[in-house]
Amino acid sequence: MSLVALDDVSKSVLLADDSRLEILRGVSLEVGAGDHVSIVGRSGSGKSTLLNILGMLDAPSSGSVSFEGREVRRMRSGRLDRLRGDNVGFVFQQFNLLAGRTAIDNVMMPLGHARGRMFWNRRRIAADMLERVGLGHRVDQIADKLSGGEQQRVAIARALVRRPVLILADEPTGALDIDTGASVMSLLDEVATETDAALVTITHDLHVAARARRHYRLDAGRLETADLSRAFEASTLAASVPSTPPRADA
Repeated sequence: MSLVALDDVSKSVLLADDSRLEILRGVSLEVGAGDHVSIVGRSGSGKSTLLNILGMLDAPSSGSVSFEGREVRRMRSGRLDRLRGDNVGFVFQQFNLLAGRTAIDNVMMPLGHARGRMFWNRRRIAADMLERVGLGHRVDQIADKLSGGEQQRVAIARALVRRPVLILADEPTGALDIDTGASVMSLLDEVATETDAALVTITHDLHVAARARRHYRLDAGRLETADLSRAFEASTLAASVPSTPPRADA
């Protein structure tokens, strides 16, 4: 059974001149536990809208969204909020951290609505997650004073602290340099694999997208499979081809 499924989903908005802007057109997609899916597309192609619908932050204009076989539109808002909070972790390009608060404060935030031991042990759980992403020595640092790569790691720790079954990453390397971005994607891949979580990444970077197992392209609101084999070869070439040692007679 799929974890999250979109069936013939469309999304449109009414503009000021009473015309209608079509953002998504007949999108169907199934994502299962352990899947790693990437979706590429130009700016304005509807990628973020699609991710918000997958994460149940937004509702489609038509079509259906199901989570673990249950149709989302039939759920009351309170139940939907709990379902999303317990099961979905979001990683955003611009980090969206709480300004002026420490790294551990930011990571503890999703645990404020937890229940039982998870709530009472939230500081230890958050500290353990920061340690997991390599920031155990920075727990009491003000988050927005950290480097870009460290801020993104805080954002990842916050997204993962409740052990979600679905991780949604919106341009997670867009604000990072190439090396830091590669490190962040490796971390996301590793944690998702360890917990058998589904990871959906939207990006305009073909090399980031090529790390996934299934690849899609969103263009003019329509989702189609994409062949990123060349981008994958380019992204792994340096790691897979050993350097040639100098000849003894050189």
